[in-house]
Amino acid sequence: MHSPDCHHEDGAHPGLKGHALRHALADAERRCEHTQERLTAPRRRVLELLLRADGPQKAYDMIAAFGEGGEPAKPPTVYRALEFLERLGFAHRIESLNAYVPCRLEGESHAAAFLICSCCGAAEEFEPDFAPGRAAAAARGYAVSSVTLEARGLCPACQAG
Repeated sequence: MHSPDCHHEDGAHPGLKGHALRHALADAERRCEHTQERLTAPRRRVLELLLRADGPQKAYDMIAAFGEGGEPAKPPTVYRALEFLERLGFAHRIESLNAYVPCRLEGESHAAAFLICSCCGAAEEFEPDFAPGRAAAAARGYAVSSVTLEARGLCPACQAG
């Protein structure tokens, strides 16, 4: 997902591997059990693909990579899994990229905010303070149900060049 002008090495924003990946998947299982939801095999596989990825993933890339032996999934399988993962807070959709990333913040649902590198395409989730904006909306009679912020710039690796 690097732009042609991006000159840093791949791997500057690595996904989870080994023990960290197993721990994240086990944690997802526990969270699902706690909420009486099921992390079915297809949902688990899509979550694994997101967690392993070095950056935002498009649904069709996950469809192609779904099968352990290289066989693709049917599109509805992946899209239903992504819908489930978003609903439970395991994943976020980055609208401007039409791609998905795993949620890297623990706890209850939260406003999604991303720093997106215009060079390498990395997306880093962070937790902003949206309280002033929500208060301003409430003062105008709006009931805000969700907020997503996408900010573009250069990640530290691309700035270093």
